[in-house]
Amino acid sequence: MTDRRTAVITGASSGIGEACARAFASEGLHVVLGARREAQLAQVADQIVAAGGAATAVPCDVTDAAQVERLVTAALDATGRLDVMVCNAGLGYNGRLDETDADSMRRLMEVNFFGTFHAARAAVAHFRQAGRGHLFIVSSIVGRKGVPRMAAYAATKFAQVGLGESVRAELAGTRVHVTLVYPISTETEFRRAMVREWGLDVSGAGPRQSPEHVAATMVRALRHPRADVYPMRLSRLVPAASALLPGLADWVATRFSRTPK
Repeated sequence: MTDRRTAVITGASSGIGEACARAFASEGLHVVLGARREAQLAQVADQIVAAGGAATAVPCDVTDAAQVERLVTAALDATGRLDVMVCNAGLGYNGRLDETDADSMRRLMEVNFFGTFHAARAAVAHFRQAGRGHLFIVSSIVGRKGVPRMAAYAATKFAQVGLGESVRAELAGTRVHVTLVYPISTETEFRRAMVREWGLDVSGAGPRQSPEHVAATMVRALRHPRADVYPMRLSRLVPAASALLPGLADWVATRFSRTPK
């Protein structure tokens, strides 16, 4: 076993996952990167190593529990330990409920929810045995407040939150931490991925943030564990507004809806 802490990160070939991998590696962690795009994943790992970090690339489809287990095994084989799991892999969708077919909804649940479930389940089992660990679940601000044309996506993000909060309660009083992350719209391949997966392209206004900004807030939570992380500070008002002023919150949500190009 090495003294170097080890983090497994899903969806690590681009976006928040990639930024998180680079940031965590800069903190001295050995990062084990999982994603479907093997060549892009290997490139990220090679760049981290070239910069003086430690990284291992493992092709992984998070919808397959066996592949997620192999990802965790790869981390244990590399360093003999697992300290952090970042459940980040996800897929977006835009469309009214009546435009959303059941197959699309199932696909979103398989990637966004079950991908998180598989990774969290594998990690928490190890964390319990080790007596320590840190689970990050990258949800979305729409996991706190649904917005127009994102009912299917928001449902998966709300499901992640319910999973994470329940697991956090189960682990209360232990040295296993659970952090839920709620990014706003982030400058990633999110929209291009929707084009690849569904042939959907959207536009819309509203505040945005960089994946590096999200990763920096996660580094702070890694150093000093927190239950919830809102990379844009003002967005922490969203759940309170949704509960106390639902009509106003719905009206505001319509101002930031994404529409097809």
